[in-house]
Amino acid sequence: MSPLVVKHPFTDSGITAIRDENNSIQPADLLNNQQALDCWRGQMAQNIQEADSSNQLFYMVTKSYRLAFLKHAAGYLSERDAASALNFVWTTSEAPNSDPNLSRRELLALFRSVSPSLLMDKEELQVYEELPDLVTVYRGVTPYNAKMVKGLSWTLDRDTAEWFAHRYRSHGQVYQAQIEKAHIHAIFLGRNEAEVIVDPHYLTNLAQAHMTGQEQDSGQTMQML
Repeated sequence: MSPLVVKHPFTDSGITAIRDENNSIQPADLLNNQQALDCWRGQMAQNIQEADSSNQLFYMVTKSYRLAFLKHAAGYLSERDAASALNFVWTTSEAPNSDPNLSRRELLALFRSVSPSLLMDKEELQVYEELPDLVTVYRGVTPYNAKMVKGLSWTLDRDTAEWFAHRYRSHGQVYQAQIEKAHIHAIFLGRNEAEVIVDPHYLTNLAQAHMTGQEQDSGQTMQML
């Protein structure tokens, strides 16, 4: 029996789909059928050859490998293509701040390598340009990532930080800080998270956020740092 989960740059499952000689989609057992594996490899190679943009290549890569792929490919991309890929990879990856393939220094290097104007769409750029010189940001952490308070991902929206702190029924915490606009690399609005990418070295007044009325009613306590 093939495992349901497989970690590979192009698939997360040992069972996938390929096209047969009649161009019909058929299931393929990549772990137990060498012919199916060879066919899948050939079709993936063809898809790579026929890609007409770098983003199409990144779309083929599974989410857990996208940042690692960008890390190695960034030097071969134009600034515009690198920015487009970084936007796509970051906003489609789960917990990119904790990616084991890149240190925080390497993540920051990716954002520093491209202009903020190339990372954002028109609406995001407008929000970015209208920010004050000193911005208050929030970050919700769970017990799982409690040591990642100084991550790159923060939000302009307190409610969003609350959601991240308490998702999966976690008893997490919300932090707030201030940062100069000059040290914000991008704003991403696509997932309704009002996400801001910051250089955490420049965060100031970092502290646990005051409890909301809802948290006080539920008996949760937060001790200020």
